Amino acid sequence: MTARPYIASQADDPWSRMWCDTTPRHLAGPGDPRHVTQALRAAGWKNFGDPDFPHVVLASPDHQHTLVLEPVPETYGSWWRISSTPWGGWHASFGANTPAEVIAGFTDALLRPTPESAPDIWPALQAAGWTYERDERGNEHARHPDGITTMERSATLDSDHFAWTAEVALPTGLGGHTRLWHAYFDDRTPDHLLAGFAAALVDPAPVSRGRYDVPHSHLVTQVERGAQGDQLAAAHDARLKAIRTAARKARRASALTTHPASAPGAETTMPAPRSR
Repeated sequence: MTARPYIASQADDPWSRMWCDTTPRHLAGPGDPRHVTQALRAAGWKNFGDPDFPHVVLASPDHQHTLVLEPVPETYGSWWRISSTPWGGWHASFGANTPAEVIAGFTDALLRPTPESAPDIWPALQAAGWTYERDERGNEHARHPDGITTMERSATLDSDHFAWTAEVALPTGLGGHTRLWHAYFDDRTPDHLLAGFAAALVDPAPVSRGRYDVPHSHLVTQVERGAQGDQLAAAHDARLKAIRTAARKARRASALTTHPASAPGAETTMPAPRSR
């Protein structure tokens, strides 16, 4: 067996650096994408990516949903693309600097059963101190107290087609703005997935990042007494175990619904013999 040579890589996390509790999470940068991808794999999603190409291509067990994580040349392009299939389904995308924990709010909701009633997205933002406005065309807009983070549902100027966007846009000092990250959801995206994203976006819990391993260190607070390698690995393993358990329960429940068991004491009718 050939020994693996030492190759420094971020894939060696969480043991390769010192970690800090970092707040607010929405300005903390991308983090570890495995928080999303390994969670989907734990739920039974399969990886169809090319190992010689820098991407991850996942599909749900029923092939109804897909995720592509693929670097693009544009600094603020959409690295994450999540869709329902076949054509006519919904589509969501996220920029490279979108925190993995925030994306996981969306993908974790995708793994759970669809709730009976559609949740409202805006109350979670308002409860966290965001301002909310709605205009006469039905456009809705919420802004974080920091003034640079927004989420909105709006129509294009020349149509009534609505879409959802969320972004952090940093002022350039010249009257313009530069995106730190952005997210896009078409208007067919299920409300419970949007609600999961919004809840993760405003979650006040810190996320783990290396010291200065953030896009803009002056925008966040980092405390070095955060969880370290073994603790982070154990928490990640517990997360994956919980997702595997939930996925098995869901599959069993689905099988019972599709093929209900006979009631206790029910008679079994044997098939009639074929006539010759």
